[in-house]
Amino acid sequence: MSDNATYTPEEVAQKLKISKYTVYELIKRGELAAYRIGRNVRVEEKDIEAYKQRNKSPVVSAEPVSSPSIRVAAEPAPTLATDIPGHDSIVICGQDIILDMLTGRLTKQFPNVKFLRHNIGSIDGLMALYKGQANIVAAHLWDSDTDDYNIPYVRRLLPGHQAVIINLVYRWEGFYVLKGNPKKIMTWKDLAKPDVSFINREHGSGARVLLDEKLRIESIPHNLINGYYNEENSHIAVAGKVARGEADVGLGIEKVAQQVSNLDFVPLQKERYDLVIRQEDFDKPLFKALLEIIQSSTFRSEVEGLGGYDVSHMGEVME
Repeated sequence: MSDNATYTPEEVAQKLKISKYTVYELIKRGELAAYRIGRNVRVEEKDIEAYKQRNKSPVVSAEPVSSPSIRVAAEPAPTLATDIPGHDSIVICGQDIILDMLTGRLTKQFPNVKFLRHNIGSIDGLMALYKGQANIVAAHLWDSDTDDYNIPYVRRLLPGHQAVIINLVYRWEGFYVLKGNPKKIMTWKDLAKPDVSFINREHGSGARVLLDEKLRIESIPHNLINGYYNEENSHIAVAGKVARGEADVGLGIEKVAQQVSNLDFVPLQKERYDLVIRQEDFDKPLFKALLEIIQSSTFRSEVEGLGGYDVSHMGEVME
């Protein structure tokens, strides 16, 4: 690929598998070179490669990591972060912008701790927590047998480990469709229409789990859905595909639909978006501070101001 190729922050986020808000923060801090054309920001291929080279460092893993996006310290998991100032890290897994906001507040409160954000799906995040490769994991996994979120998966994927589940927000999951919904896509069964093309999320993401559970309940075979095996790794990437006319429909959260032009949103299910923490960490100062932030009126107001989120149960311990 030519070094003269240029990308929007959203496209950079897809290439680096981070959120676009992290890209903007890297640009703001001068860690990633960019330039403006009017009001639009552009990043050149050579500057993306330069950023990647500067941040390459050998990583020692206690055991093999199933997801290449997870970097692990030499020890299987950080202990109390403030015990070893400047030498410890906290790994936060998940993709929502709220996690970036939360990380920013924790960074200010604990400047000697290195906070690592990994934009991976809910199941990969819980597996990383089980292996000691993550400390805080966001999850939105629906279980059709219990009609509950996250608790059944935490019990299955963290065998023998106690965990604390804290609600962050509730949010709507639904279809991204073109403005006016020209193909009248309203239900799960509409995905099987022969003239409808779909863009899917990756295995292990909460959206993919919801889709597969609903298809099973509706007795819709995967091979009847045109595009079922075409995957993207984020809500914004799915929304972008639909907005550009590369697919008729995709599944994602309402907040992203509000950020992408030329889209309508068809709400299907209100989901619970929780944070999962190991019980053994819960009483440590950093994690107490995390809970205090989430339960504070200022953070709740900040998140509510974004729109697209229900914060009425924010900070409640679900289990």
